[in-house]
Amino acid sequence: MKRRTLLATALLSTVAAPGIAGTARAADPGPSVTRTGTTTLDGQAIFFVSYDGLVNNNSFQKNGLLTYKGYQYAAWYAADRNAVIGRRVLGAGTWSTVKVGHTLRYNDSHNVISMGVSKVDGRLHLNMDSHSDGFTYVKSVAGLMDNPAGLTWTASRFGAPQSTLDGLALTSQFTYPQFISTPDGKLQLSYRVAVSGNGRNALAEYNGTSWTSLGEWTSSTGTYTSEHGTSTVRNMYLHGIDYDRNGRLHSFFTWREQNGAVMCNGGGITNHDTGYVYSDDRGRTWRNNAGTVVGTTGGSDKVAVTDAGLVIDALNPDHSLMNQESQFTDSAGRPHAIISYVPGRFGQCTTNYVADRTANGRAFHVRKTSTGTWRKTEIPVALNSSQRTRLVLDKYDNAYAVLPFGRIVAASAASGHTDWTTLFDGAGLNAFGEVVVDETRIAQDGVLSILYQEKSSGTTPSALHVVDFALPA
Repeated sequence: MKRRTLLATALLSTVAAPGIAGTARAADPGPSVTRTGTTTLDGQAIFFVSYDGLVNNNSFQKNGLLTYKGYQYAAWYAADRNAVIGRRVLGAGTWSTVKVGHTLRYNDSHNVISMGVSKVDGRLHLNMDSHSDGFTYVKSVAGLMDNPAGLTWTASRFGAPQSTLDGLALTSQFTYPQFISTPDGKLQLSYRVAVSGNGRNALAEYNGTSWTSLGEWTSSTGTYTSEHGTSTVRNMYLHGIDYDRNGRLHSFFTWREQNGAVMCNGGGITNHDTGYVYSDDRGRTWRNNAGTVVGTTGGSDKVAVTDAGLVIDALNPDHSLMNQESQFTDSAGRPHAIISYVPGRFGQCTTNYVADRTANGRAFHVRKTSTGTWRKTEIPVALNSSQRTRLVLDKYDNAYAVLPFGRIVAASAASGHTDWTTLFDGAGLNAFGEVVVDETRIAQDGVLSILYQEKSSGTTPSALHVVDFALPA
């Protein structure tokens, strides 16, 4: 543990000097948001609180909202539990909706709907309703995404729900589907095999004709020791998995140990350390920050907690570090992430991770600079929530963190992402907590779209909306 901490300390500084992290020129504008409108997806969407979250608004829902070729798409569960997909012309005030033939099985907020686009054949893909069990998969007809104006938005454009990927059975314990469009037009599916505290990350790939299992790329085994105890089983939770414009695949992560003995108190959570890996061969091999291969997808050598050079920000399991937060890459392909936990100034032992994060949790922006070093800056806004924050960058590499309740804070590239300030306080949204952000729209028309659900109580349905903010032109 001491060796790993020293490595991370050498790599990461808590204060970034202005200009180090960004490529901004003096003439580039700083961050700004201008609210341009709000649309309603569903006036009565399903509402229940599970694992402190909602099934229509979870951080690991990649993508619950996406943009492709001038149209925006959204996925959610209606009050009658039907899975619904909506689309609109960018900027339009109304959405066209279809039900895809599947109903939500359980009141479990993990069972989100994720969407992806296979550019090679213009299909929309959906994976939904899974938490350490089977999944439901639906795909559209070919060309639907390439000719949205010419093809009607009807249920007949989608195939029947399946329990496999066109016959490819992955695992009986499936969770966290995340679709990734590859630079060469294929589509990959990232997912977890097995269960929390004892799981492995895996990839499958669609080439326009069929799905192939690439295999698992992380290990659940190995010994981790904190100052309190030892654990021999865990899983890696991803903050994201994304290609940059140069074709590199990036992933930040945190580890969750199965054995609670590694914590100072049983009311905390066993997440520890922020790590980073990347792949330059479409996820076949994985490298640490120094460029050393640390794992092979489908091979015997997988990314493990004992591998050197993974940790970029060391933190023991005593601070209620959140898993599955957020990441983004800038115009130069440099990775950025949001992490959050209870800083040491509020105590060195959290005893109730929800209460302690709500009272004292803070978000931090972690990014790789042009010199190859890592910088971390605390965002000086209280979370007031146990939940997650989303991160995006505009075309000038200004950073925007969308906090729980739809609050937007931002920092300029020119400052080295140190001048964080609140741009929108969430007033008028009545948002429940976590929100879903359209990561794909910003590059297409410079608009930040946020999907949120209004607060409700019990299982009373509530309205689901998309609010749009124009970013600097």
